[in-house]
Amino acid sequence: MRRLRASFSGAVAGLIACGGGGNGATSFSAITEPAVTTVPAGSESSDSTAVDGTAAGGSSTTAAAGSASTSSSSSGVGDTLVLDMGMPDFGSPLPEGCQGKIDFMFVISASGSMKDQQQRLLASFPGFMDAIEAQLPDFDVHIISADSDAIWPLDDCKYCNGESCDPKGTPPGCGAELDQCDKKIIGAGVTFPAGEGASNRRCELHGGNRYIVDGEPDLTEAFTCIAQVGINGGVRTAEAMVSALTPEINGVFGCNEGFLRDDALLVVTLVQDTYDEDSAGSVASWIEALRTAKKGDDDAFTVLVLTTDVDKGPWELCLPGEYLQTKNRLRLLVEGVKHGFIGSICEQTYDPFFAEAVSAVVDLCDDFVPPPG
Repeated sequence: MRRLRASFSGAVAGLIACGGGGNGATSFSAITEPAVTTVPAGSESSDSTAVDGTAAGGSSTTAAAGSASTSSSSSGVGDTLVLDMGMPDFGSPLPEGCQGKIDFMFVISASGSMKDQQQRLLASFPGFMDAIEAQLPDFDVHIISADSDAIWPLDDCKYCNGESCDPKGTPPGCGAELDQCDKKIIGAGVTFPAGEGASNRRCELHGGNRYIVDGEPDLTEAFTCIAQVGINGGVRTAEAMVSALTPEINGVFGCNEGFLRDDALLVVTLVQDTYDEDSAGSVASWIEALRTAKKGDDDAFTVLVLTTDVDKGPWELCLPGEYLQTKNRLRLLVEGVKHGFIGSICEQTYDPFFAEAVSAVVDLCDDFVPPPG
């Protein structure tokens, strides 16, 4: 989009100089020859390429159709028909861009095998944020770690980091004042990760929300607190994503009130080392939830997935020699959205995966068109 803006005036000048000749096709898909009086609507589709080489997108969505037309009018002098010879209709104005506003949602499995994978995620997070911020000077983020199950796993005081602990007392475990969002609502922002391997403390976030907002004094420390979800919790990552997008949970008095912004790009990252067999709904319903949350705009969100590669081929990283030909539903999710990226959770570092996603996120931000209203 940046290159399009830089060359826009030059392209228009060239179009005028050439008189719109030729077959009417130009490098701009929405520009058509001004001499014709009607132009059929055109459409285009765009496929993403997964980080691991898997083609992503295009199976369930297509880009919005664009069209342009010229107009004609009668002069009223004799029978002469005078064509309007002004500039061709370019359709909608250039995108406003997301202006640095990005809502990041992380849903992290807390299965018993996720300890090392959570640490790799935490190690890769600062570089991911820094790379995007370097290209978006007006970086304005919301970052949520959505609860992948509706449970409260802190039933043993040995996890309490030296704090006073009474799991059945008031307040309960580790001195925490708990509410419904902490214990019972899947998709709620995690601010007290509990259980083995978790932060086991209340994450005090700037702004007092269940998600990180612009102005957080130490972004890395805050993310480390909310994303270290432990290894004896939920594995319903896709279901948590869907729940976290609902109007009820994002509305007034909802757990994630104000997280999802209409004028922000949505970037969802799901991290699960197993097949997602427990999440309610179908892959199609998960995709529809994303589209509904972003007003039907397939270019307003992207999905990043780190998961097992055992369904990719027989000689991948996770279980060399084993191949499950039934695809993980998380892989099908990536393949079903327009902008999807998938990588092996068994990589020793996730830095290359997130580095590959940075340019896509920045481009989507540049091209973002906020919904009307």
